[in-house]
Amino acid sequence: MSKNNRLTFFIFLALVLGIVLGYVLNVQSFDTYNTKITNADNLAKSTEVKIGAIKDTTSVQYAQLKTVKAEALKTRRENEKIREEKLEPLTLLSDIFLRLIKMIVAPLVFATLVVGVAKVGDIKAVGRIGGKTMLWFLSASLLSLFLGMIMVNIFRPGEAMHLPLPSSHEDTGIHKVAVSMKDFISHIIPKSMAEAMATNEILQIVVFSLFFGVATAAIGEKGKIIIEFFDGVAHVILKMTGYVMNFAPFAVFGAMAAIIAKQGLSVLSTYALFIGEFYSSMLMLWLLLIMIGYLILKKRVFNLMDRMKEPVLVAFSTASSEAAYPKTMLQLERFGCKDKIVSFVLPLGYSFNLDGSMLYMTFASLFIAQSYGIHLSFQQQITMLLILMLTSKGIAGVPRASLVVIAGTISTFNIPEAGLALLIGIDPLLDMGRSATNVIGNSIATAVVSKWEGELTEPLD
Repeated sequence: MSKNNRLTFFIFLALVLGIVLGYVLNVQSFDTYNTKITNADNLAKSTEVKIGAIKDTTSVQYAQLKTVKAEALKTRRENEKIREEKLEPLTLLSDIFLRLIKMIVAPLVFATLVVGVAKVGDIKAVGRIGGKTMLWFLSASLLSLFLGMIMVNIFRPGEAMHLPLPSSHEDTGIHKVAVSMKDFISHIIPKSMAEAMATNEILQIVVFSLFFGVATAAIGEKGKIIIEFFDGVAHVILKMTGYVMNFAPFAVFGAMAAIIAKQGLSVLSTYALFIGEFYSSMLMLWLLLIMIGYLILKKRVFNLMDRMKEPVLVAFSTASSEAAYPKTMLQLERFGCKDKIVSFVLPLGYSFNLDGSMLYMTFASLFIAQSYGIHLSFQQQITMLLILMLTSKGIAGVPRASLVVIAGTISTFNIPEAGLALLIGIDPLLDMGRSATNVIGNSIATAVVSKWEGELTEPLD
């Protein structure tokens, strides 16, 4: 078994073992807490309905119900806190891995992009590659959004599930973010490179790196020292990546055990229909992207997919496409993509080409509308699609970013934001598929742009 296949095997094994341990913990150790949380939640919701029916807010009954609700919420919070504390040894494993990856990503993007742009040299060439890259990103984003809209209208999961609707006053914990054009432009221009590196603002790092790379190329002979230095830095960080990736199976084990211990296998059965239909749509997107890739890359697209097994598995099991970034970059260069193209296209893809997240946004937004029995016309759905296309581009790095964008969008169409409560419980499971799809989309995009530029060589191994 080769080194790459061995790591893939251990990651998959960790995934299975994590599910097994999570199930055992859920049944034996967490069942009491989960039951108390569920009962307290149900009591709070039923009490809220009774409170809503009382007109006189000064009555004794109203005050009693308010007290009952407050006690129920307190019980839920206390048991959730105990459950989280007991899960800390498991969540610590995935936290350490993700922190190690975040430690690597910012300097890796900066070093490789500076070298890539400086090697391109000509500002016109940078503009040409950028134009082709954005053409692919916009097309792929529209395809993903449109496919999500079509599939949710075919499956209509909101109607089939018959889920109890949450209270319209329920706080989902997700606060909508309306990103104006001014906010978006202000966000992508870094006011401090140190701050952008410290907060892992990939888009801001990309902007600074483009300026730095072009300036390095412009000073001619003196710039070669800078290029050699950053080229060396990039190779050192890629070596570090190899060390960090050895910890991936432990992170996967901890992440999966924690999710199943907390949610239980019942979350899979309760939402089986929705999860199944969402993943069917995601598989359809994979097939479409691979088909389009085949038209440009021919049979080499299958070799590319074979090489992406490990990055996809890392992204899926950690629910983080960022965790797969260094490995994706390495595999693309081995596939035959020139480093200057990889270091230019891939970082941009993490802000502008999140195909899995795009599909999820239309699928989830219309699912919530269906759950409430709200009918949206074709024109309204197209409008929603275009709004999602714009608002999703400026929130890379925001926790639970997809849900934040959905919250801001559905309110425009008078769809209650409390509907997000239907998705919060299973969002980690859906995020796994989104993250894996983002890796697939960005790897195909990089290979296609390399082909268009005539910079795709034979595989290195």
